[in-house]
Amino acid sequence: MIVRDIMKRAVDRFGDHVALTQHGRSLTFGEAWERGCRMANLLSASGVRPGDRVASLEDNTIPAADLLLACTIGNFVRVPLYVRNATASHIHMVGHTGATAYIVDADHAADRDEIVAACPDLKFVMTRGDDYEDVLAGSDPADPRPKISENDYHIIRHTAGTTGLSKGVAFTNRRWMSVARDWLYGWPPIEPGDTFLHQSPISHGSGYFFTPTWMAGGRNYLVRKLVPDEVLALVERERITHMLGIPTILGILLKHPDAGERDLSSLKAITVSGAPIADDTIRLAYQTFGDALYTSFGQTEINPITFMHVKEWLSEVPGSNPLRSCGRAQHFGQMKIIDPATHEELPIGQEGEIAAKADGQMEAFWGDPQATEERIVDGWVFTGDVGKIDANGYLYIMDRKNDMIVSGGFNIYPAELENVILSHPDVSEVAVFSIPHERWGEAPAAVCVVDEHSTLTGDEIVELVKDRLGSYKKPAEVIVRTEPLPKSAAGKLLKRQLREPYWAGHDRRVAGS
Repeated sequence: MIVRDIMKRAVDRFGDHVALTQHGRSLTFGEAWERGCRMANLLSASGVRPGDRVASLEDNTIPAADLLLACTIGNFVRVPLYVRNATASHIHMVGHTGATAYIVDADHAADRDEIVAACPDLKFVMTRGDDYEDVLAGSDPADPRPKISENDYHIIRHTAGTTGLSKGVAFTNRRWMSVARDWLYGWPPIEPGDTFLHQSPISHGSGYFFTPTWMAGGRNYLVRKLVPDEVLALVERERITHMLGIPTILGILLKHPDAGERDLSSLKAITVSGAPIADDTIRLAYQTFGDALYTSFGQTEINPITFMHVKEWLSEVPGSNPLRSCGRAQHFGQMKIIDPATHEELPIGQEGEIAAKADGQMEAFWGDPQATEERIVDGWVFTGDVGKIDANGYLYIMDRKNDMIVSGGFNIYPAELENVILSHPDVSEVAVFSIPHERWGEAPAAVCVVDEHSTLTGDEIVELVKDRLGSYKKPAEVIVRTEPLPKSAAGKLLKRQLREPYWAGHDRRVAGS
């Protein structure tokens, strides 16, 4: 099955239903599909051929949906860029995918000429300005109906690139359809008239949900710029049924004075994903959103890996702690814990690297067969995350394997400290990383984010960790600040920016005692 066929079927079934809304403007399925055909034909007339990569730098807008549909309709491979990235990252993503087209919103076009000059494969460049609607209206509205195979590539999403150049994670039509199926299966059904709120960019994690919503006859509601204070009002006014709940945004919503006053009864599913979440935040979210809460774990290369409803999340299971887990394998997936050196499966309860397998995993890293062979072994995706699985199948994330701190011969996982520190009511964000230590070789350091009224001290955090985890895991240094932690365009914490100053002058980022 190919993405185009499924999306066209929704047009045939729900043609006069609302498919898209952005800032008070709505389009039916039929209208949106015609605009997608016009954009696909505009690309074709400009020399872009089926299978070519089309890069875009844009916000959540109807023109962005035009391009998403055009790539699906015309069999072009969409390469979404990230507006918070630097020019060098844009050039890398456009260049290494060999993109032949580049579409950019006028608001993000400051570095357009630099990108175009560095990417000679580009045949077509469009800056969306005031004339966009006229240009689109002048293009052929006929459906081009190209031949498409389920093994043709559909999209290339990029890793966060926190440890080097981003890799292009390529999905075929078959793989992308499986991603849609796996998300739909875990939720309450999306029905015609339901609405998914994209308050996060569809170029990022929220983009996973556009296709599942469309194919079920639901409405994709696009928010160009996130204003957290307006989200709850939007849920009430637009009768939002589904949304992605990044923990940081979720925490802001829960603390909003309107949280207990708005009518949120339309919500069917808020999927909490993308970052760790504190236990108290989970419980508060349940008080506010009730049974609509779900959680999942995944990564760009394979998503979702796990899935869990809030009733299971907050349940008591002998031999397990669901609250501290990220759930069990989603229905069409598998996972195991392996020895990262031998790749052998480890016993229940033993920590190692998480490996996962699903129909919806990536096909390959674009243009990088060596990296693909290292990441996909015998069909299993090696996630690079450290975790363990208990006897009931619950997965517990310990850390990224490369973030492990070896202090005085003991292995310390930053995520373990971060979970404890996040339990302090004053701490909204925390990052734990290794710093050189004269006696122990390495030791943990913690950067804690609090609001301007907090009187929290570093000594209090040290005592909290000592009491909960033992003295050998306490941070050697604690910084308390009100400035948010640095994050990538995909919302991933950039620990490297916090860690690097401590390692200046060292020829490597590990130290022995």
